[in-house]
Amino acid sequence: MKAVFYNPNFERPEPERSIRRLERDILRMGALVEQSFRLSHQALFNRDLTAAEELPRLDKKIDHFYRQIESDCTSMMTLQAPTSQELRCFSAFMQLVRDLERIGDYAKDLAEIAIKIFPYPPHPYLTEIALMSDHAQAMLATSLVALADLDEVSGRRIKFLDDAVDSAYENLYRMLASQRDVPGIIEPILLLTLAIRCLERMADHATNIGQRVAYIVTGQR
Repeated sequence: MKAVFYNPNFERPEPERSIRRLERDILRMGALVEQSFRLSHQALFNRDLTAAEELPRLDKKIDHFYRQIESDCTSMMTLQAPTSQELRCFSAFMQLVRDLERIGDYAKDLAEIAIKIFPYPPHPYLTEIALMSDHAQAMLATSLVALADLDEVSGRRIKFLDDAVDSAYENLYRMLASQRDVPGIIEPILLLTLAIRCLERMADHATNIGQRVAYIVTGQR
C-alpha cells in the first residue's frame, strides 16, 4: 500500500506512522463493508436468511472501526500539530469513514428487507435489481482500490459509473410504481422500492469515497 505523504528523508515520523495506520484501519473497515454488501446481496437475491443474520454482527464491527478512526483523526489533528497536507488527509479520512459506515447501515437495511420479503414469491424484477446491486458493489470495490493506491483518476471516474446506477434506479422505480392490478397485498413492491433506494444511496456513498481520494491526492474538491 502506498503511504499518503511518504518521504524517507522526512523528519516527522510520528504523523507519518499515524497516517499509515489510519489507512490500514480504513481499508480493514472497507473490507468489512464489502463483506456486508455481499451478504445483503445473498440474503435478498438468493433468499439466504443465514447471510441476513450475519449483518448485525458485522455492523457492530464496522461501527467500532468508524468510532475509533474518527477519534484517532480528531486526536491527531489536535495533538500532533499536523501540516496543512496532513490536516487535509485527516479531514478526508473522517468523511470517508462516514461514507463507509452509511454503506454498512444500508447493507443491514437490505438484509432486513430480505427477511420481510422472504415469505413472498420472487418478484419478476429481482433480476434487474440484482444487476443494480452488482454494479453498486463494483463501485465500492473500485473506490477502495483507488484509496489503497491513492489513484486520483480512478477515484474521479467512479462518479461516471454512478450514472448507470441512477438510471437503473429511475427505471426500476417507474416500473414498480406503475404496476396495476397487483394480486394480494402490495408489501413486496414497497419493500423492493426501499431496496432500490438503499442501493442508489450506497452507490452515491461509493462515489463520495472516490471523490475524497482525489481530494487527498490533489487538494481539490
